[in-house]
Amino acid sequence: MKISKTVKRILDNYESDSPGTKTNLARILMHGRLGGTGKMVILPVDQGFEHGPARSFASNPDAYDPHYHFQLAVDAGLNAYAAPLGMIEAGAGTFAGAIPTILKVNSANSLATNKDQAVTGSVMDALRLGCSAIGFTIYPGADEQFDMMEEIRELAEEAKSVGLAVVMWSYPRGGKLDKAGETALDICAYACHMAALLGAHIIKVKPPTDVLWQPEAKAVYEKNKVDLSTQAKRIAHVVQAAFNGRRIVVFSGGESKDTEGLFKEVRALRDGGANGSIIGRNTFQRPREDALALLDGIIKIYQNKE
Repeated sequence: MKISKTVKRILDNYESDSPGTKTNLARILMHGRLGGTGKMVILPVDQGFEHGPARSFASNPDAYDPHYHFQLAVDAGLNAYAAPLGMIEAGAGTFAGAIPTILKVNSANSLATNKDQAVTGSVMDALRLGCSAIGFTIYPGADEQFDMMEEIRELAEEAKSVGLAVVMWSYPRGGKLDKAGETALDICAYACHMAALLGAHIIKVKPPTDVLWQPEAKAVYEKNKVDLSTQAKRIAHVVQAAFNGRRIVVFSGGESKDTEGLFKEVRALRDGGANGSIIGRNTFQRPREDALALLDGIIKIYQNKE
């Protein structure tokens, strides 16, 4: 695997990591149609755990099959595929070596009343299945947030010790936060910074709105004239919160939206300096050919062809 100059510069930002961890990061960054560009598109399929099988897959019944998602990620030329333990196990042999995988090692479900996730996979599972990284969600703001942070500190230490990378979903929710606060600019930037401080190599956050939710933060933003006038400017601010861009930041696709709305959002991500998109429901809930066309369009945007 020949590493591009762009990817080499990204890897240089991870000064404490072992050759093994940097190799696994390079596998993700160098794979697929965006390989070598420093940009990435990842397919995450943990929605069956989070929302239930029918809510996730009934609109496209082929997606009940774990092999469907592996094949979609491979055929679309994506950088990686992320999923919980059972989904990875169900295709690990057939698709061994076909695409880098990320084992999501904690999960929630829609039957719970508290904002927390259970640890549902291990570092040893990730090694056994040939994964390049583990993935973990934290909920900044939730009553259980500190337990989650302690869990990922231990898991990240173990993962890094055996050469795996760490991907962190940082989703503010729970506690005092209302719906507007979950995607407010100051809160999204804060969540991104927390993930960087916790040692994440790749950080996944939601695209921010122009809301400033914390009164103390709002005063600072206004005093320092932080530009939040466009989505691209807001994305750039969130990336800045990840050690001034020294950590890889990708953004979620979120709830289902029309194709042009999604493309508009991805252009703002690109223009704001995001490293890419990690997008699930907006792809696999569509018919396969539509999903491939959508992913092709997203990749072309990151290639500056659209």
